[in-house]
Amino acid sequence: MTRIFLFLATNMAVIALATIVLKVLGIEDALARSGSGINLTGLLIFSAVFGMAGSFVSLAMSKWLALRSTGARVIKQPANSTEAWLVDTVKRQAEQAGIGMPDVAVYDAPEMNAFATGMKRNDALVAVSTGLLTAMTADEVEAVLGHEVAHVANGDMVTMGLLQGVLNTFVIFFARIIGMVVDQVVFRNERGGGMGYFLVVMVAQVALGLLASIIAAWFSRQREFRADQGGAELAGRDKMISALRRLSQTYGHSSLPDSVEAFGISGKGTAGLKRLMMTHPPLEERIAALASGRA
Repeated sequence: MTRIFLFLATNMAVIALATIVLKVLGIEDALARSGSGINLTGLLIFSAVFGMAGSFVSLAMSKWLALRSTGARVIKQPANSTEAWLVDTVKRQAEQAGIGMPDVAVYDAPEMNAFATGMKRNDALVAVSTGLLTAMTADEVEAVLGHEVAHVANGDMVTMGLLQGVLNTFVIFFARIIGMVVDQVVFRNERGGGMGYFLVVMVAQVALGLLASIIAAWFSRQREFRADQGGAELAGRDKMISALRRLSQTYGHSSLPDSVEAFGISGKGTAGLKRLMMTHPPLEERIAALASGRA
């Protein structure tokens, strides 16, 4: 399952590193000079290179990061009938969805959860928690696996990665435009590139980054509805609804590390302004959408 928070830490780190590198090399000063000295085309190119780099690095590392941070064990040779069933079910669903066979993994966690990640549709990872295998029926686990396979088949990891890259680009670009204007108008630095410019850029990146996260989270919520529908098509609508209802028993409780928490099918529900940052719609909305055929 693609989620914005998997990319967020790496993206913000790359953006911060880009700011420091551009400053040290003097490129910031050149781009921030007043009058004809500002090169908007050059600034946009630099922004795109660094903005997309953060997203690309996050996407490329997603499988490794997920396995390492959760301690998930990839099933290379099934050790029991449950593992054999997991591999066979994912294989069948992947064939139905027209994608390559993902790696199947199990990680130790008490809550019911599962996630999928990976840079390519034909080289993905689907992992389930031990809590999910214990608490859910076989039909419900099948539906959860279908949900994750649907994420892979829909190309959600790549889509969200590209979206984050575009958002990063505009964060870097407009933060520097804001910095240049404030530096000249407020700090009266006609040459541009002063300390005021640098500080304003850093603050603007944080503010614009928050806005970018809200936009990405909204797209993520829409893709959850699509994955629910995909799970219903692969496993059956009743099974998918039953699985979502079962998730309510531990919904919002996750032992996943922060870097992959938003991957999980059991996202944290909330209300008010915090809802803007939700990567998953509330369970009741997802169930209602499936029941009405809107998902």
